[in-house]
Amino acid sequence: MNENKSNGKKPSPERLAVLRSLPKEILETLSQEEINAILHDEVWPNSLQDKLKDYMVEEH
Repeated sequence: MNENKSNGKKPSPERLAVLRSLPKEILETLSQEEINAILHDEVWPNSLQDKLKDYMVEEH
């Protein structure tokens, strides 16, 4: 388990806003691991990146 998830640290308001802004049909496809990645991880699993590819903006 990722350290960020196990230490009880609350997710940032920005990450919560990202999760809340996703369409219902996308949210229903996310696993608990993918939701936790959105809320806590710096690097997201490939499965999550694939599901959100239409909503992601690349940083340069």
